[in-house]
Amino acid sequence: MPRFIAHLDMDAFYASVELLRYPELRGKPVVVGGRRRAAVEANTFPALRDYTGRGVITTATYEARAFGVHSGMGLMKAAKLVPEALLLPADFDEYRRLSRLFKDAVRALAPEIEDHGIDEIYVDITRLVADSAADGAPDPWARARVVAKDIQRAVREATGLSCSLGVTPNKLLSKIASELEKPGGVTVLPMEDVPARIWSLPVRRINGIGPKADAKLAALGIRTIGELAQADPALLVGQFGKSYGAWMHDAAHGHDERAVVTWSEPKSISRETTFEQDLHAVHDRERLSRIFTDLCVKLAEDLKRKGYVGRTIGLKLRYDNFKTVTRDRTLDEPTRDAAAIRRAAGECLKRVPLDRRIRLLGVRVGSLSKA
Repeated sequence: MPRFIAHLDMDAFYASVELLRYPELRGKPVVVGGRRRAAVEANTFPALRDYTGRGVITTATYEARAFGVHSGMGLMKAAKLVPEALLLPADFDEYRRLSRLFKDAVRALAPEIEDHGIDEIYVDITRLVADSAADGAPDPWARARVVAKDIQRAVREATGLSCSLGVTPNKLLSKIASELEKPGGVTVLPMEDVPARIWSLPVRRINGIGPKADAKLAALGIRTIGELAQADPALLVGQFGKSYGAWMHDAAHGHDERAVVTWSEPKSISRETTFEQDLHAVHDRERLSRIFTDLCVKLAEDLKRKGYVGRTIGLKLRYDNFKTVTRDRTLDEPTRDAAAIRRAAGECLKRVPLDRRIRLLGVRVGSLSKA
């Protein structure tokens, strides 16, 4: 029997979490980005046309995406495309809470999960599909669809949120398939359906082909996955190297032998924030100090929740000219205490120049071990 690998992707995750909080905004173009929480707490929802600053879109509802806005786009640019869209600030603590909830709901049904970010996971459902043969459905792919629907229902019952799933024989195809019927879709794709369902898609839909490789392929007249599958392997190896060129050809045919990795030890845990406006180390000292302490407190909470302590405390600063500097300090004993983290990160801060305005501040704990 083939493997049955699911890729679960939450639908417009951050935006959907916000709509749980503000259901009156359903059906409207909504963009999430920035941090002006006070305005929303007063139940005023500013229009994107009134935004000034350099923030970027974290996510947007599908109604807003219809106008061409997308994650990572500058809010000022998005305001030109859909000025009437409503702007909500991001609330990453709430997104993390809902992320844990949906993953726990899936894990209760299908324990073989690979965590792949705050809003997506891979799930090996091969054993569940095999066990469901006793229910009488002869087609294993039909049984895989039932399992995927059960997972989808469990996520909605646990969180009130919608997700989409792709179920195929491997991770590469499942990642592509989960996008085919968004939002709220389930796409089941055996290998024999790859030419009909996948080959017409642009090559960028393959996870691992970025903008540079895409442009180079386009110059060779290769724009779709099907054209990549039919390309001469020797040409791809000659243009992209032995390893990457051969991988491209295999990926276009839907081949991927990677396993679902159910557990891995994190190397570090971090928290960082990008400011809406650059802050000055002297003039904005009190505000920076408050933000710095808050990052350390939240980082300590993350460590406690995940059961780790760490010996290496790191600081990350990005200046207004986009130059980034980092500093580390190794402690004698591992810690997850907020005050100790703040103290060590503060010592790191003394070792960096503060002659420019700051646009990003981050704190990291590395050299982790179990508490």
